[in-house]
Amino acid sequence: MNRRDFLKVAAAGSALGFAAMTPPAFASVKDVPPPKDLQKNKKDDDLSEYLKKVRQYDEDHPGDVYFDEYNWGLLKSSLERFVRLQKTVGHGNFYLLDFDEALRQAATYPSVGEFTTPELNFLETLFYEQAAIYGFYGEKPLKNLTDRIPLREVVKVPNSGNYLYRGKPVETWEAIRKILGPEVILTSGVRSVIKQFYLFLNKAYESGGNLSRASRSLAPPGYSFHGISDFDVGQAGYGQYNFTERFVTTKVYKTLRGLGYLTLRYPRDNLLGVRFEPWHIKVGSRV
Repeated sequence: MNRRDFLKVAAAGSALGFAAMTPPAFASVKDVPPPKDLQKNKKDDDLSEYLKKVRQYDEDHPGDVYFDEYNWGLLKSSLERFVRLQKTVGHGNFYLLDFDEALRQAATYPSVGEFTTPELNFLETLFYEQAAIYGFYGEKPLKNLTDRIPLREVVKVPNSGNYLYRGKPVETWEAIRKILGPEVILTSGVRSVIKQFYLFLNKAYESGGNLSRASRSLAPPGYSFHGISDFDVGQAGYGQYNFTERFVTTKVYKTLRGLGYLTLRYPRDNLLGVRFEPWHIKVGSRV
């Protein structure tokens, strides 16, 4: 693919003030410090600055990476198309929708509209570019843009609107549910590449095109372990606070932590560039 250089490094607060200019090329990945080296080879002030970004995850910071003006437009048009597509196929189906089927469905329904060539180039570049460039150091369990969720391997969880993989994920959820009963809810299960695109682009849009800020809250497409095993839980009746640090005050969190179920994917002050996620259940293998 002929990749487009579509990022720029900008100072905090400048996300909406894009200059009408050709953006610089991506920084070399070898110039991006691996997370393990932050402790071994970096100065204390570098580690302190890194931890400041992770702790203040929803703020802009110097050195954050943004979409340029051209790709800011493609972000918006792609996100709007995803919104229309989700409305058309239904939220449940959208969780499992693979890339090829998404393209087919979009082209089929005039209310959604076919993805344009610039949009497809934008999505492909974003998926295959290394996320370490803008500060996300996690593993990438889904390597291909067209990776699918095997429908025979997932099951819909009653009264949740979410799916889980059969095997260890379902067994883990059922064990948790048996312990906590209706107090625990499944807030997010299986997510396809398409669903992760939608969530990530929406966060990038809310962040004014700041990719670094978006990736501190959400794994980029392909990097989410929701695509292969993990899931999120919450306290019934706790609403949006289930996705904040206030979740650690709940009975669900305290019970699961005490029983050893909360082997967190993203613990506090992790070196993956991601905020603390006490609600995220790390399953690992599905078998």
